[in-house]
Amino acid sequence: MALVVMCGQPCSGKSAAAACLAAALRSSSTDLTVRIIDESSLHLGRNDSYKDMVVEKNLRGVLRSEVDRSVSRDSIIIVDSLNNIKGYRYELWCLARASGVRYCVLFCDTEVDHCREWNRNRLEKGEPAYDSNIFEDLERRFEKPDRRNRWDSPLFELFPSRDGIVETAPVIAEAVSYLTKKVDSKTRDVKVLQPTIATQTVRTTESNSLYEMDKATQEVVNAIVEAQSCSLGLPVNKISVGPNLPTMETLAMLGCCCLKLRSLTNCYINLQRSVGLPELRSLRRTFIKLAGQYSLSGPPPPTDADSAKRMFVDYLNREVSA
Repeated sequence: MALVVMCGQPCSGKSAAAACLAAALRSSSTDLTVRIIDESSLHLGRNDSYKDMVVEKNLRGVLRSEVDRSVSRDSIIIVDSLNNIKGYRYELWCLARASGVRYCVLFCDTEVDHCREWNRNRLEKGEPAYDSNIFEDLERRFEKPDRRNRWDSPLFELFPSRDGIVETAPVIAEAVSYLTKKVDSKTRDVKVLQPTIATQTVRTTESNSLYEMDKATQEVVNAIVEAQSCSLGLPVNKISVGPNLPTMETLAMLGCCCLKLRSLTNCYINLQRSVGLPELRSLRRTFIKLAGQYSLSGPPPPTDADSAKRMFVDYLNREVSA
């Protein structure tokens, strides 16, 4: 349903804001599933997770993987971590887009002096806090979110040191409204991210589809090589690759074609020149790759050898003649 990314300096009030947002969301509807993902939920300590760049990178990878597994259209996921690097926020935005859910950033804009004081008070009380050297390093490397960036928009800003953090805060209410508002064709103020071919999960096809396509295209290549070998180097105008194969019009009616369709009455390969085996192999690899890419947004690849063979013949006729 939605992915919420908390953002702010260390000890800026993010965890308190995340808890208030989760409580407000649950109060707005009893049917909502709200989950907070943070370091403690994954049994990771603050100082151990940020002591050097290697473990910090591993931490971001663990959090990203957990978000990837959890985000869905049936729940609201709140990522309660520093999220201080804009490139990492972009990665989280891509996860939201791939899942087709809403996305927003909740920024706790707290002055560094207040964050430093709150961290020091936690250390004195024995509560979870950052070592001073780790805190200063994280503070220097913080990249403030910018609402002009798509991965930082919409941006909801809280000012904990000035206004405090309460469940009834106007910004919390505004975020809850954005995350729970029903969307229809007339809705303009709520954006639900839509997956693209680049982020969409490859469609699961029948187990033998790739095998049949690989086998069929190899048979076509073998037929061309054999025909050219028998012709002793002379041009070969028509090479038959099998009788009674379905025409492209038939495939179009059946919805089996992933590439651009053309109507051919006979399953012949028309060669105006000699085509070497390396070029044939290259064309074959390209065809299989294109068929897989088109299947993301269109019909799945053909699951029978004749249809795959017919498509490959049409593809070769276009490419070789061009």
